[in-house]
Amino acid sequence: MADKDLTSLQEARDLVRKAKAAQIAFSALSQEQVDLILKAITDVMVAMAEELAKMASEETGYGKWQDKTKKNLLASETLYNHIRSMKTIGVINQDREKRIIEIATPVGVIAALIPSTNPTSTTIYKTLIALKAGNGIVFSPHPSAQKCIAKTVEIIRRVLKEIGVSEDLVSMMSVPTIDGTAELMKRADLILATGGPAMVKAAYSSGTPALGVGPGNVPVFIERSADIHTAISMIMDSKTFDNGTVCASEQAIVTEDVIAARVKEELLKQGGYFLEGEKADRIKAIMERPGGGMNPAVVGKTAQDLARMANIEIPQGTRLLIYEEKGVGPEYPFSSEKLTALIAFYAVPDWQAASELCDRLLKNGGVGHTLSIHSKNEDVVLRMSLAQPVSRVVVNTPSTHGAVGISTGLAPSLTLGCGSIGGSATSDNVGPFHLFNIRRIAYGLNTGAVQLAGAGSVDVELITRLVVEKMKSMNFAGQFQ
Repeated sequence: MADKDLTSLQEARDLVRKAKAAQIAFSALSQEQVDLILKAITDVMVAMAEELAKMASEETGYGKWQDKTKKNLLASETLYNHIRSMKTIGVINQDREKRIIEIATPVGVIAALIPSTNPTSTTIYKTLIALKAGNGIVFSPHPSAQKCIAKTVEIIRRVLKEIGVSEDLVSMMSVPTIDGTAELMKRADLILATGGPAMVKAAYSSGTPALGVGPGNVPVFIERSADIHTAISMIMDSKTFDNGTVCASEQAIVTEDVIAARVKEELLKQGGYFLEGEKADRIKAIMERPGGGMNPAVVGKTAQDLARMANIEIPQGTRLLIYEEKGVGPEYPFSSEKLTALIAFYAVPDWQAASELCDRLLKNGGVGHTLSIHSKNEDVVLRMSLAQPVSRVVVNTPSTHGAVGISTGLAPSLTLGCGSIGGSATSDNVGPFHLFNIRRIAYGLNTGAVQLAGAGSVDVELITRLVVEKMKSMNFAGQFQ
């Protein structure tokens, strides 16, 4: 094993050991004290939002710093306002009728894997939800975003030190390797995995409880009753937000034949450009790696950037490159996730055909994630929502902003669960409520049952026979033959 791997392994062990010691002390604080610490971190992160966004954009080459600033604010100010009144420390609930007391207990130390697409915002977000639930956290950064993540962690540690809390509560691996990250995941108490499928699979295979998310190949359906101008405006704003690096951004427009011409016209008016012939072929040539899968070089790029890479001419002011795809699957590259200024276009006869197509698109790399719908027909919205393999359906809102909780009432989050169908342990927008265990104190309710249990040995066969006879008398006899 190389020296770098050995260094990374030892660093992972040391950071987790220190974080566990710091977390034990931190767990003795009250809810009020924890919330004051979160407020202090939030205030500093809000002040640093723009600087950190510029660092992230410059280091990774992905997206726009203006939009990354907004993501940093989502991960700090918006998130804090959402969780500040949440009970996460000590007694969090008392049910006097059922005589149950619920106590939140931290999971311990969290291993947090951070992607290059949303590096600083995800670091801020995971810090706040981890600390809110009384945990420590150790980050494994994506190598291409290591500097901006390190700066974010450095600032958070400085805040902790100034208010008298151990800096070891929040730390980051300075030598992140595959082996080192595996060691971190093995020694932590819980893993928060945000990133590519390989990373998430590794987290779930580590033997440590994990919360991971899947890719988002999000279809957006424009139904015939929709306000087409508004729908296209929202799709444009969403898909070009941070140059498409959010996994909840739209990947394919699906609409009905009766309005397809109007939808196309509106797309052109708002900066869309339909690729055809050789131009389409050249874009397809740079979209994917030779063996398949998204080409990292196109991630987070503008339409103009992509045109230069493919050596094609497009009109000035083009915001989004669109291709009328013919099918779904590996041989149809526009039917897959594209974290950049590219989107597929499909027209189908009706909403039933649209529902079938959206299902196929989701199963082509986005199952369990998100569906976006623009419609005034609530019956269609409900019917499609019931049929789709997704964890969230966002309606009449930009998909990016809606799924992460900016423009909807969903919990603000940068880790969007895909449910069991998507290989995730949760279908929620992950928050502090996923990062603590609940210890329940339950008092006896039935005095007779308590007396029976304490009266000596219990005749299990007799009790079972009495229960079965009772069920038979309630016409369940056929189930007990």
